[in-house]
Amino acid sequence: MPRYALRIEYDGTPFVGWQRQAEGLSVQQVLEEAAAPLNGGEVPLATASGRTDAGVHAEGQVVDILLKADLPPERVREAINARTVPHPVVALACARVAVDWSARFACIGRAYRYRIMNRAARPAIEAGRLWHIKKRLDAEAMHQAAQGLLGKHDFSAFRAASCQAKSALRTLDRLDVSRFGEEVVIVAEARSFLHHQVRNMVGTLVEVGFGRRPVDWPRQVLETRDRTKAGQTAPPDGLVFRAACYDPEPDWG
Repeated sequence: MPRYALRIEYDGTPFVGWQRQAEGLSVQQVLEEAAAPLNGGEVPLATASGRTDAGVHAEGQVVDILLKADLPPERVREAINARTVPHPVVALACARVAVDWSARFACIGRAYRYRIMNRAARPAIEAGRLWHIKKRLDAEAMHQAAQGLLGKHDFSAFRAASCQAKSALRTLDRLDVSRFGEEVVIVAEARSFLHHQVRNMVGTLVEVGFGRRPVDWPRQVLETRDRTKAGQTAPPDGLVFRAACYDPEPDWG
C-alpha cells in the first residue's frame, strides 16, 4: 500500500479544528472521508504536520495518508478534491513518500502568520480571517518586544492549560511584526510550537502595541513561566498555518 503526502489549504471557520472530535465536523474527517473510495471504501487515517484549533486556517498544512489505491499523485489529488466539495478543504499538491514517512515526525519546521486588521471600521470581505482591533497599534514596538522571545526557552507562560506537551522548552526561530497599511502581520517560525503558543504571544505583544506595557515586558513574562502573567489568547480567526518544512521535501511535482 502506497503512502501519499498531501499539501492542503482550508478555511477553518466551519470546523472544530483539524482533529476529529466527538461532536462537530473536523478537517481530518472531511479529508479522510474524501479519501475512503481510494482505500477500498474504508476510511483511512490522515496524520497532519500540526493540529490546528477551531477557526484556525491553513495554506500549507501537510498530511500523510496510506491508501490501497496505487495511483499517480496527481490523480489522488484530483480524486480527493472532487470529494471534499462543498467543504473549504483543497489538496494543492500530492507526492508519493516512503511507507514509514510521517508528516508530523519528519517535519523540521513550522510557520504561522497572524493578521490583525487595525482600523476603526470592522472588516466585511475578510471577516473571520483576521482579528479586528480599532485602536492604533505600534507595530515597531511590538516587533522590538518580539525579539526578546527568540531562542530556546521554557515557554510555559505562553502555553495553554490544556497543552499536552511533556516539555515547554521550545526554540523560537522567528517572530516578526510588520505593518502593511491597515494590517499588522505577525510571522512566527519554529521547529514546533506549544498549544496556543502563537496566539498567546500575539495577545501579549498587543499589550505592548497599545502602549500599556513596555517593550521588555514580554521577555519578563517569559521568565516568570506563569501563564497568568501574559496577555490574552488572541482569537483564532487571524491565525494561518503557513507551511511545514522537510529535509528532503516531498516531490510535489
